[in-house]
Amino acid sequence: MPLPFLLSVPHAGQQVPPEVQNLCILRKEDIIDDMDKGAGEIYLPLKKDVAALVQTGVARAIVDMNRGEDDRSKDGIIKSHTCWDVPVYSESLPKEIVNLLIKRYYRPYHENLSRFSQRGIMLGIDCHTMAEFGPPVGPDPGAKRPRICLSNGEGTCPAEWIEFLADCLEETIGSKVKINKPFKGGYIIKLHARELPWVQLELSREIFFSNEEKKDRLLRALKAWCKRIS
Repeated sequence: MPLPFLLSVPHAGQQVPPEVQNLCILRKEDIIDDMDKGAGEIYLPLKKDVAALVQTGVARAIVDMNRGEDDRSKDGIIKSHTCWDVPVYSESLPKEIVNLLIKRYYRPYHENLSRFSQRGIMLGIDCHTMAEFGPPVGPDPGAKRPRICLSNGEGTCPAEWIEFLADCLEETIGSKVKINKPFKGGYIIKLHARELPWVQLELSREIFFSNEEKKDRLLRALKAWCKRIS
């Protein structure tokens, strides 16, 4: 029986949609630096183990699923700069292109999360990897980050549940879990918490295990959490 989780993997894609290919000036390396490196290897294989998984192939530098639709800042839904402050486009995007990107890529992602949340799932997990040190636009520029951060937006899931998950991750990964530090939870968990409980998970890109090992230990933690809740 699948584990009762809905996994969201919003930042594992590298694709530049055709609508902006003629304006995007990012190199492939820039796109990779801006994405959640390792997220594809850690989280996507878990699709066979959980009730549902939603992902996008679109690069985070182009459309960020973890931003509000009205966030038009340089690090907002349609970015002008990457998290490392690298310009994305040769010129400002026309409003009609911005609206088209949102319509074709952003809204369907959130519609899928809402659709799957109605299928008896206990917990949504927004899955990320984080740079070992905070990037310029992060909440902690230059700071060394923990190996694991869980966040619940200070209310997107029961406190007991996130504490249980932290305990399970500490047991399987062997590292202290920080809760709501440096991240307090992004837009995805805050929006969709009205449909079911959500947490945000950040695993450091520090090479303390291979990505396959991180995936295996995460799966063990999720199974342990289910036993603890039942």
